Amino acid sequence: MSSEAQRIGLRRSFASPFSDWDAHVLVGVIARAYGNRGEVIVKPESDFPQERFRPATRLLVKTRDGRIRPLIIETVRFQKARPVVGFSGVETINDAEALAGAELKVPESEITALPDRAFYQHDLVGCEVATRDGDMVGRVTAVEGPFGQNRLVVDREGREVLIPLIDTICVAVDTISRRIVIDPPEGLLELNSRA
Repeated sequence: MSSEAQRIGLRRSFASPFSDWDAHVLVGVIARAYGNRGEVIVKPESDFPQERFRPATRLLVKTRDGRIRPLIIETVRFQKARPVVGFSGVETINDAEALAGAELKVPESEITALPDRAFYQHDLVGCEVATRDGDMVGRVTAVEGPFGQNRLVVDREGREVLIPLIDTICVAVDTISRRIVIDPPEGLLELNSRA
């Protein structure tokens, strides 16, 4: 299974990029400026950053004054699994510093369909989680971990429970009904609980 931020594809043009910011899909966060040529380090929110962050790719950013504008990747290289990105029009350290902390998104309409039993993270967050016996576990608040080792972070009465996102444990995932049925090994929910 995958999460999204996973396997996202882009088309060449964005439909209505200036529409509702919250409806767009998060693919990365600009961590900070890098060097003095306008480059930035991006914390990817994608399990496939090499596919997501490529030259000529367009991403959306919300500027500090609240405007949504496209950024086109001009250069990219990876340093310790994080992309160091140069955007067209971002040429100085001051330009780059102005983007620090900004989220990078794409319109949901521009993401590609995933294969069976693969899911975008934003489709999993908010789902109810219950056992096969019908016992309510809680609600998914996040998906964490690298591709192939994803874990659901589930709010269980104020405590977080980590549930591996694998077929043998997450036996039914229905993103339309917003429900995930799990068959956890004995003790998993207690062992993987954190405050």
